[in-house]
Amino acid sequence: MNLQVAFPHLPENARPVGEAKDVVIDQVVIGSCTNGRLEDLQAAAKVLKGRKVAPGVRLIVIPATPLIYRQAMEEGLFDIFLSAGAVISPPTCGPCLGGHMGILAEGERAVATTNRNFVGRMGHPKSEVYLAGPPVAAASAVTGTISSPEDL
Repeated sequence: MNLQVAFPHLPENARPVGEAKDVVIDQVVIGSCTNGRLEDLQAAAKVLKGRKVAPGVRLIVIPATPLIYRQAMEEGLFDIFLSAGAVISPPTCGPCLGGHMGILAEGERAVATTNRNFVGRMGHPKSEVYLAGPPVAAASAVTGTISSPEDL
């Protein structure tokens, strides 16, 4: 599998996930308008099922729309996320554009399935955002470092 991670501070700064394996993270954001589709949440839940978020890591799950929120809830995905230690947000931009819930402090690092990782996008200008797909984001939440699901 050729999984990629976009390093700060440009979405096109993509590299193989293995090049980020030593990056310690503080937060993972799965969802918002980008990668908050039902199939994205299903992919993240598949990785998280039966696992726990690493100590010191915040995991925020944001379904893209109210319909997807309801579908994910009805499918039992929220049970998986909550059991893993995630927080589930209502559909919102949230931390993706520095709005609320999950704003990064100075020096913090996040993995996000969102679409931008510009300087200061999710909070402090001295924070870092790494972009990845839902399976990598979920695996990273479990390990506390940027990881592939194959690392679990």
